[in-house]
Amino acid sequence: MSQRLLVFAISLAIGNAGIAQTSHLEPGAPRTIITADASAPPVVRAALLQSTLIELPAEEKVATVFGGDTVSWVFDAGHVASRYISVKPKVANAATDLHIVSDHGNEYTVELHEVSGDKDNPQFDSKVYVTSSDAKAADNMAKAPVFVPAAEAEAKEAELTKEVEDARKAADADHKAVANAAETLKASYPGTLHFDYTWSRKKGEALGLQQIWRDDKFTYLRGQFQETPALYELKDGKGSLINYDFANGLYTIPKTVAEGYLSIGKQRVDFRQTKAGR
Repeated sequence: MSQRLLVFAISLAIGNAGIAQTSHLEPGAPRTIITADASAPPVVRAALLQSTLIELPAEEKVATVFGGDTVSWVFDAGHVASRYISVKPKVANAATDLHIVSDHGNEYTVELHEVSGDKDNPQFDSKVYVTSSDAKAADNMAKAPVFVPAAEAEAKEAELTKEVEDARKAADADHKAVANAAETLKASYPGTLHFDYTWSRKKGEALGLQQIWRDDKFTYLRGQFQETPALYELKDGKGSLINYDFANGLYTIPKTVAEGYLSIGKQRVDFRQTKAGR
């Protein structure tokens, strides 16, 4: 017999053995088991090639689950926090303890037995409801959860990580947009400046006035002044004080001023926008 056929024959024999061991077993009706700190753990009957579903009380979710024998048994609490745990034996006649901690801090311990070798009882547990007779268990369930299930914590961490990453990307996009806007402004701003004012250069030098210009929104006056002159706008030949900011010799007026003047005492410099600029 070739090696390939020998492997196939052995696999088939093992599979048939497993089927033969479990063929007489039938799923039993769902039942409730009660755990207590002062009592021995109740027994859950499991079968090869079958899954047994263990369900916690409706108020609770599985926070963590662990067993003594993780080689011969598979324990699956799912990737989303829930009340359910699936257990499945991988070895005939295996037995182990299973410990469940709920999100409310309650602890449930059961004994798992693989029962394919039990000829007297042809049933295994397909679904088991687990509860506790301890008074503190009911009190715990009436309170808020004290543990976050691992799957729920991982999901929340992933959600927070995504939010942080999205916020970082948004911030990067905003910074890039601001940088692009600044570059665009630098490139275009010189074209918005207009040096289209005229004034008496002699009087301006006496007062300290050096330059007057405007852009699309503001009018600017720059000078080196011994004292800060008062700034007026002229309309219909009448002067009126206007709002402006002054810092380091620069007047910034939040509008276009077509005509105005600076004055200190008897010194005065009139300025006006040229006709070409109007």
